[in-house]
Amino acid sequence: MQLQINGKPAFAYTAAHALDAAKRTIVFVHGAGLDHSWWGLQSRYFGYHGFNVLALDLPGHGRSEGPPLGSIREMADWVGGVLAEQNIRSASIVGHSMGALVAIELAARHPERVEKIALIGIAYPMKVSDAFLDAARRNDQAAYDMDTIWAHAPQVPYGGNPNPGMWMYGDTLARLSRLAPGVLHSGLKACNDYAAGLESAAQVKCPALFVLGARDVMTPPRSAQDLINKIGKSQTCRIATAGHSLMAEAPDATLDALIAFLV
Repeated sequence: MQLQINGKPAFAYTAAHALDAAKRTIVFVHGAGLDHSWWGLQSRYFGYHGFNVLALDLPGHGRSEGPPLGSIREMADWVGGVLAEQNIRSASIVGHSMGALVAIELAARHPERVEKIALIGIAYPMKVSDAFLDAARRNDQAAYDMDTIWAHAPQVPYGGNPNPGMWMYGDTLARLSRLAPGVLHSGLKACNDYAAGLESAAQVKCPALFVLGARDVMTPPRSAQDLINKIGKSQTCRIATAGHSLMAEAPDATLDALIAFLV
């Protein structure tokens, strides 16, 4: 679906279905440097099982025109603008990594528009190392390599993905290689600079699901605990074999957790 948000073209995957006002809506928000395709299995499932889905490309990512937004708050307001532009009164928001921070901020800033939030691979604070930020600022290939290796559990190079033929390192590198200069750095910096996480989490009144990879080295499960403690209606699903890229590393377990929470 082609959108116009704040006067600029944007894109959302809808599972080849027109939006239906009689259905509930789920919005998927990707992480830094990624796009709507990261949600292929999850968005397609819900789109074919009675939900409206909007798997968004944030500005500067995928098929959405840039420049990228520089803060989590701006991204949350932009997602709220998508809901308003599509006349969607409220939706459930599923976010991964940076997108999970966006989901919390949206639920805090626009509670009337958010029914539930699912937070996948989240930590707070979501700090990024100086070396990673510097490489991303210089658009150095090392930044893409760091992102790819750290975003997967250690067993990933040895294969065994439930999707036949899936090369997770190559898949991630291919997505990152499509980025315009500066886009990855902008997202990483937004995560690193975000300072309102606990304050915003305390304002979240809707149910929240945390989906955490037990082998995640980018956002270790222990680093989500302060957020879990702040959100009253929260539950947690920990996936033993997954790292940070849960939708690719443990697609079925991640989808099952979302179905149990959202349906």
